[in-house]
Amino acid sequence: MSKRRTQLPRPETSVPDADVPAVGGREPCPCGSGRRYKACHGKAAATQHRVVRPFAGMASEPDWVAMHDLIPAATATLTLKDADRSVTLCTLLPMAWPALVRDNGEILLATQTQTSSGDVSRDIGDALDRALQSEAGNPVPPRPLPADAPQIADLIDADRPLEVIVHQRFDFWIDDLDAADDSTRAGLERANEVASPTARLASVDGAYWMLLGDRRQVRWVLPEDEVPLVDALARLQVQSGLELAPGTRFLGSFRASGLVVPVWDLPDGTEVDEVEDAAASFRGRLDAALAEDASLTGAERRARESIRARQLTVH
Repeated sequence: MSKRRTQLPRPETSVPDADVPAVGGREPCPCGSGRRYKACHGKAAATQHRVVRPFAGMASEPDWVAMHDLIPAATATLTLKDADRSVTLCTLLPMAWPALVRDNGEILLATQTQTSSGDVSRDIGDALDRALQSEAGNPVPPRPLPADAPQIADLIDADRPLEVIVHQRFDFWIDDLDAADDSTRAGLERANEVASPTARLASVDGAYWMLLGDRRQVRWVLPEDEVPLVDALARLQVQSGLELAPGTRFLGSFRASGLVVPVWDLPDGTEVDEVEDAAASFRGRLDAALAEDASLTGAERRARESIRARQLTVH
């Protein structure tokens, strides 16, 4: 006869939600419930008032999405609206800090953090707002998002395109690597070991070549609204196929921060410069398909359903 496992009651807590600090998703929730933060107050914060397309209306929206959802190590310079400070947008910072103020006053601002309110643009805006008020040499820790937190577009010149610099390592974390102590160097090396080789395509916007294990892929964040975009992809599927270039294979797509991201597998050994022309050609064919206004044919409707069936959502 099998024994039933007795479930111990979880401790009760009287900690108000507003007083529960944000911590890492796998850490115990500070409210005392006994559950991990991501399954307790972190879950509530992440699902409340979720903004599906947080970077809509900003220049280089696909690159903002890529830095938040896609690529491991990259930076871009931001221009503030009302302050003369050096601000560098980063994919990720040590300890998943939302921001860091260097000793010289430069601000490093992360797009990838462990906690989220459901509105990424306000999470990043709040981190920048606090960094502007912080003393040099200090990280900006995570916290629950206040009701009056600004969106990132409120603080920067959001019409200025991002000039994304992709890095193969996280050495940009440390201003003076030669002066770093052994602990800092060890942490940096651990991060560098898991950074996937990545490159941004120069011929089109929002497309990235990535080496994931032994697989080479192109992941392309497209800025168009989902319905007309998927219709256009369906037209291409019927007209000429969705290969990016001979030997490539269209795997499907996923949604990230409200945008569709098609993914292609590349032949072994394919480097980024070998897909530049093919990507530019595909962009031209896609633009032509987007411009068509006739109703989809039966074959195109079936292709659309096939594309949708292979679509996932990551955010």
